[in-house]
Amino acid sequence: MKVAYGPRPGLGRGPSLALGMVTLWVSLVVLIPLAAVVANAFGHGGSSFWHAVSNPEVVAALKLTVGLSVGAALVNAVAGVVIAWVLVRERFPGAKVLEFLVDLPFALPTIVTGVVMLGLYGVDSPLGVNLQGARAGLFVSLLFVTLPFTVRTVQPVLLNLDRDAELAANSLGASPATTFRRIVAPTLLPAVCTGLGLALARALGEYGSLVLISSNLPFKTEVASSLIYGKLQNADDPAATQQAAAIATVLLVAGVLLLIALAVIQRRAVRRGQAA
Repeated sequence: MKVAYGPRPGLGRGPSLALGMVTLWVSLVVLIPLAAVVANAFGHGGSSFWHAVSNPEVVAALKLTVGLSVGAALVNAVAGVVIAWVLVRERFPGAKVLEFLVDLPFALPTIVTGVVMLGLYGVDSPLGVNLQGARAGLFVSLLFVTLPFTVRTVQPVLLNLDRDAELAANSLGASPATTFRRIVAPTLLPAVCTGLGLALARALGEYGSLVLISSNLPFKTEVASSLIYGKLQNADDPAATQQAAAIATVLLVAGVLLLIALAVIQRRAVRRGQAA
């Protein structure tokens, strides 16, 4: 005899109420502000939007922002895996200190990072290295603020990784490099992609750590976030506000496309790992 199970009395409205609260909260905090930015960007039509984002200074700032962000994210994707591997697989004095240093960029306000970078790599650098007003200074700052992302996404995967397959491969004569490439790397790939995407998203919108070291030189060290801030200083000029919204919309679209690409890459990586 089959017994039909239905929803328990009194619980039918629970999920609907929770879903409504979540939808309302996300709309107030995320969707409405983003919609306002996009609406402002296209407030004077598509031609004004295109005129704003095709300005040579804007194009140069966007190219610089994307180039530096991609470079910093890729470098820290590799460095993050190495650091996570050392923290999980090695035992050494000072491991807790290294853990603290990895998390430090999360805790520091970005403007404090900017002050640190300016003091360390500015005109009066104690190291004798002046990166103020240079793209190298921007790159170093982005490396600092994006360091934790790959480390903290890869480290839990390494901690939970079953090492029996590694030991079996080693016993069969596989080299450490082959073992890592064939067994460990496929498992780590989704986490590495997640860390890479988070680091790239953070770098695309970074402002505080860059504003001091960059000197905001147009066509040289001016990034998109600094350009947006500069446009907003002319609050009485509707055209400048619309230009700032247009640049912000480009970064928003880039972030959305990045999240979509990241989700696709993660799914494919998981399927390949399961197939292997």
